[in-house]
Amino acid sequence: MNKKIFPMLALFAGVAFVSCQDQLDIEKKGSISIESFYSTDEDCEKALASAYENFMVNTLGRTTVSGGPGIYTPAKVLANHPGDDVNYGGGNYGDHEFGGSIDEFRYDHTPEAINFHYRALYLSVYSDNLVLEHFANPSTAYQKQAVAEARVLRAYNFFLLACYWGQPPFVDHLLSADATPENSEMTQKEYFVWVAQQCEEALPDLVERASISDKEGTYRVTKGFANALAGKAYMFAGQYDKAKTALGKVIESKKYDLVDGDDFLNLFHVEGDGCKEKIFEINMRYNPAAGDWSTGGGLGYMQHSTWMEANCFNWRAGNFKVNPVGKYIGGCDGWGSIGVPEWYGEEFYENDGDSKRFKATLMHIDDAVYQTSGIEGMTYADENLNKMSLEEKKASTEIGISDVSQGLYGQSFWLPFKHIVRANDVTDGGQHGGNLRLNNIIVMRYAEVLLNYAECCLQTGDNASAKIYINRIQERAGSKTVSGTVDMEVLKKEKSYELWFEGCRFQDILRWNDAKGIEHLKKAGSAVPHLFDKLFRQPKPEDENVVWEHGTEANSRFYIVHTHEAKDDGFTVGFQEKHRLFPYPSSIMDINPALKQNPGY
Repeated sequence: MNKKIFPMLALFAGVAFVSCQDQLDIEKKGSISIESFYSTDEDCEKALASAYENFMVNTLGRTTVSGGPGIYTPAKVLANHPGDDVNYGGGNYGDHEFGGSIDEFRYDHTPEAINFHYRALYLSVYSDNLVLEHFANPSTAYQKQAVAEARVLRAYNFFLLACYWGQPPFVDHLLSADATPENSEMTQKEYFVWVAQQCEEALPDLVERASISDKEGTYRVTKGFANALAGKAYMFAGQYDKAKTALGKVIESKKYDLVDGDDFLNLFHVEGDGCKEKIFEINMRYNPAAGDWSTGGGLGYMQHSTWMEANCFNWRAGNFKVNPVGKYIGGCDGWGSIGVPEWYGEEFYENDGDSKRFKATLMHIDDAVYQTSGIEGMTYADENLNKMSLEEKKASTEIGISDVSQGLYGQSFWLPFKHIVRANDVTDGGQHGGNLRLNNIIVMRYAEVLLNYAECCLQTGDNASAKIYINRIQERAGSKTVSGTVDMEVLKKEKSYELWFEGCRFQDILRWNDAKGIEHLKKAGSAVPHLFDKLFRQPKPEDENVVWEHGTEANSRFYIVHTHEAKDDGFTVGFQEKHRLFPYPSSIMDINPALKQNPGY
């Protein structure tokens, strides 16, 4: 068997998956019998490639359901927008509702992100079950490895399903077309234990990453990822001793390490792909044979968590006189979908100061407009603007926020910087319009393992060990705060700073039942910030809750006003207890009478 087939099929974002998907749709095609197809290592390889493809597209990516493309990365919307450290942004209220309805908890049933992601996760589970069922009795070492990898991929899918829906249908085998699966009898915590056990069951047949420099070892399920996921699942179940053991194996393997502080920002760009800190990520390596939307009837680049993601993460270019980040990003104008709450930026800066981590994550509006961040590549394309002195820039209407209607909607004085694209992230010869990200999709990195391990140490009374790993995170960050003693409050803060917009915060608030976080969530949508520039728009008498960046108008150029359009529109906004779980989509409830809706919907 050609051992190069798997990396091509499972890891390249492109046409290689098309033939795999077609061959797996056996009953529909009627071309090969199931018994004839699911037999050789090559067949197994193709089946596993399909599982990875569905994991990329449906678990993590843009999502394709009912034969058509879904909305912009619903996985990232559900993982991050409900958190208290993210604002709903865009051009104005009503723009980018796929994120706004989730961010402000103003949904009674199933907004599109919930609808698409629920259905997509089960599509991914289906492709895992194809491998697990048809190779239930593997006859070769490769087949055993493939089954183990599919088992862990399925476990991750069910981890998300349990986080979001509590007791979703437990589908561990292929179902008939007319099946009506019921809610699982497992509680949410029992689901988490099952996820951990599935990972542990897979461990003997998984490969280990060869070394911290092994890039290929980050692009597939390994022992390291299985242990990391098992530890996280046990932690969510409150079984901290077992979680500590599983996470400790990742640390003890010495196959992973933190990158240097200077390289922290690179983790989220193409330069950081496959680095020593990555435990598992989906490889988005460029394949020139792939099409934009599709190739030969299959999936193209735009379905792989890329289409318009760059626009969503990048700042609202058209609302600036000149886009401050235009040169850095290589020309992809943004829509400003992601905002940062005022309290979060202030608290983070108070903790870190001008740390490498902070500067890689957020940027103050002054540093953005006056180009004083010190970030390489952050200069204006027009050299005449760069030649101005700082005092000249502060008084110049050649730069700044020129929009006088919305300013920057949903934005505070701190702009999100961590995930905006760099020019290298979209280096594709311009054929995709400059908005196609080619850097990898991170599933798990080593910093999260260390913080989860530290939490389990705290929960089991081992504060000394917890301090070691929390300090490692703080020291790598270059934070001005390096804790002499640690407790859960220190851990919570460090995790919120280190893993901003990496899919952790909302679920952490819920499992900790964190009082401060829940209070923030209850206020979501009640006071939406608009960031204005006084050189283009002076505050108006009707403006509510005007806040100047440096305390007073005299020493500030930028200010925030607050609005509440959703409340004015008649919506109930803010977190309620029912929002601990998402509703099951109406599209599923309509065809499955056996499924019971979550409380409150």
